[in-house]
Amino acid sequence: MARKWSNVNLPGVLHFVTGNFLNRVPLFSDPACCAAFLEILSELNQQWPSKLIAFVLMPDHFHLISNPRDGRVKEFIGSLKSLTARRILTQRKATRVRPGGQVWQESFKAMPLWSGWMIWQKINYIHANPVKAGIVKSAKDYRWSSFHSYYSQAPELIPVDLDWAWLDDVEKLSNAVRELGKSGGKPPFLT
Repeated sequence: MARKWSNVNLPGVLHFVTGNFLNRVPLFSDPACCAAFLEILSELNQQWPSKLIAFVLMPDHFHLISNPRDGRVKEFIGSLKSLTARRILTQRKATRVRPGGQVWQESFKAMPLWSGWMIWQKINYIHANPVKAGIVKSAKDYRWSSFHSYYSQAPELIPVDLDWAWLDDVEKLSNAVRELGKSGGKPPFLT
């Protein structure tokens, strides 16, 4: 059986993250939940710090591309889910979650992106997700994504980072790629 290589803390690497609401309850159909999530994400990006490359809030899940400065994506997303769950529970009148109930599925997927092609593929996937789901006809018509922030550089919701890497992490990333080559193309943590 192949080993799973998602949810690994890797400094200097962008991570494509997916998180789902418990039982796929469409809590992001409520604009207050969307606004709360993005407010907390913005605050956490500053405090951690972390770079946000792209995001979309679908009715029952989210996708984002993130680059936590310290590489601790598991802890970063854990904090994001914990803080947003608390906020959603306090706004319970607008949600379908009972008091003290669980908001998020316990797991999430954080996949490292190893090439420019993978990064662009995921950015396009994120922005096309509402179109593919039939929610809107064009990505520009969907409010809860980074489409406008990304392409017009006029953040409607929260800003995104067009400079994907932490400048002093370029050396770390180069070392990781070098190790990848030594391991026969497999990420070093799988060898």
